[in-house]
Amino acid sequence: MCTMRERVKEAVHSTFEQYLQNKGLRRTQERFAILDAIYSIEGHFTMEELLDVMNASKFHVSRATLYNTMELLTAAHLVIRHKFANSSQYEKSFNMTTHFHRICMSCGSVTEVHDDKLRQVIENAHSKGFSIDHTALYMYGTCSKCIAAKRRKETRERKLREQKKQQII
Repeated sequence: MCTMRERVKEAVHSTFEQYLQNKGLRRTQERFAILDAIYSIEGHFTMEELLDVMNASKFHVSRATLYNTMELLTAAHLVIRHKFANSSQYEKSFNMTTHFHRICMSCGSVTEVHDDKLRQVIENAHSKGFSIDHTALYMYGTCSKCIAAKRRKETRERKLREQKKQQII
């Protein structure tokens, strides 16, 4: 009996094989090792993080191979590239549920948001004669940790100013 992870792996391998065949491209061990590494990662990842995963698995690939394969996987709709603030991050896209992203402009953290009302709006757009391949919604702001840190800093600075005022008097 196959687990869900094994079924996903079979499906993404099949999709990628079909894509490579349709484009007349070679089916290499490196490309499929990269695909497997990506589908073992939970959530978003950078190219550096992917390279670390590849190196940890003792399957070394060049940066050129990694970048070229990522372009193929993106074109095959197996990976999505996100441009968050000042960095690029990726995530697997096969069989993924619709979700949105909150990006903190202070610390750069990215959190996923699952919102049924927003998802419904998008599904309605799909049903009105528009075929959606991919949806991206980025919400930029400040996370609660950074807001709290800013408040603590402002409080400390205010107390220091008050202390200096009292020393002058």
